Amino acid sequence: MITTDLIVEETGWETVPDLAALCDRAFAAAAAVEPAEGTVSLLLADDAALHQLNRDFRGKDKPTDVLSFPAHEMDRPLLGDIAVALGVSARDAEAQGISLADHLTHLLVHGYLHLLGHDHEAEAEAEIMEGLEIKALASLGIPNPYGTD
Repeated sequence: MITTDLIVEETGWETVPDLAALCDRAFAAAAAVEPAEGTVSLLLADDAALHQLNRDFRGKDKPTDVLSFPAHEMDRPLLGDIAVALGVSARDAEAQGISLADHLTHLLVHGYLHLLGHDHEAEAEAEIMEGLEIKALASLGIPNPYGTD
C-alpha cells in the first residue's frame, strides 16, 4: 500500500476536485502495475518552486512539470519525493486538450515509476515505462497519453 504525505503550497491546485483522493488513486493504480509499499512525499507547488528544484538538483535553469527524488533504501518506508508545478502542468494539459486532473494523475504515475528506478532516457526503457503508465492510467479510465494504442 502507498500512503501519501501531501503538501499543497500553491493554492491553485485546490481547483482540482477531490485532490487528495485523486493522488491516492493515482498512486494505487501505479502500485497495481509496479508494486511497492511505502510513503510518497508529494509537493504540489508553483512554477518558481520547480524551477529552483530543477536548477539546484538537475542543473537545468527552467521550470518543469514534475520532478522525482527517490529515497535511499535506508530511508524506507519513504519511497521518495515528487514535486509538481501547477503552471507548467496546466499549460501542458490545455495544450493536450485534457483536464488538469487527468494530467496530474499521469504525472503522479510517471513520478512514482521514477521513484522505483524506471527511466525514459533510452528508447527501450521509455517503452517499458510508458507501457506501465498506459496500463495504470487505463485502469482509471484515462486514455493513453502518448496517443498510440
